Amino acid sequence: MIRKAIVKDITPVKRITEACARHMIANGIYQWNEHYPDLAVLKKDINQESLYVYEIENEIIGCVMFSFEMDDFYSAIDWLTPNKKQLYVHRLAVHPEQQGKGIARELMDFGEQLAKENNCLSVRLDTFSKNPRNNRFYNARDYKKVGEVFFEQKSPHPFYCYEKVLD
Repeated sequence: MIRKAIVKDITPVKRITEACARHMIANGIYQWNEHYPDLAVLKKDINQESLYVYEIENEIIGCVMFSFEMDDFYSAIDWLTPNKKQLYVHRLAVHPEQQGKGIARELMDFGEQLAKENNCLSVRLDTFSKNPRNNRFYNARDYKKVGEVFFEQKSPHPFYCYEKVLD
C-alpha cells in the first residue's frame, strides 16, 4: 500500500534512507551519505504532506517525495515542457533487502498517476550520474535526460536531470 507519510513514520523512513546510503556507498555510489537526507528534510516533507511511504503488513519498506514545486537549482535546465505544472520526484528509496521486487516501479507508477490526476505536463527528477542502476531505471521508463545539475556539497560529479512528458 502506498500512502502519505505521517509524523510517526519518520523513524522507519530514516532507517530506510540510511540503509540505502550505506548500500550505495558499499557499491561505490556516493549519492547519499550520513548527512543526506537528514531528519529535518524528511520532517519537512511530512509536514508539507509530500512524502509517501510504501507499506506491506504495517512495515514501511520504501518512500518517495512528490512535489509540485520546482527547486531553484532546476531553473537553468532546458526542460522539454514549459515550467507550468510538473510533478517533481525526490528521495525515492527502497530498503536494500526489498530491492528488485518492483517497489520502485510501483512508487513511480503512483507518482505518474498522481501527476496525471493533477493535470501535470510532465514528471521531472534528478539522479546521480554515477548510479548506473537508477539511470537505467529511468531510461527504461521513457524519461529523457535533459541536463545536469551539480551539488558540490555531495559530489564533484553531476546529477542528471530527467523528464517524462505525460500524454
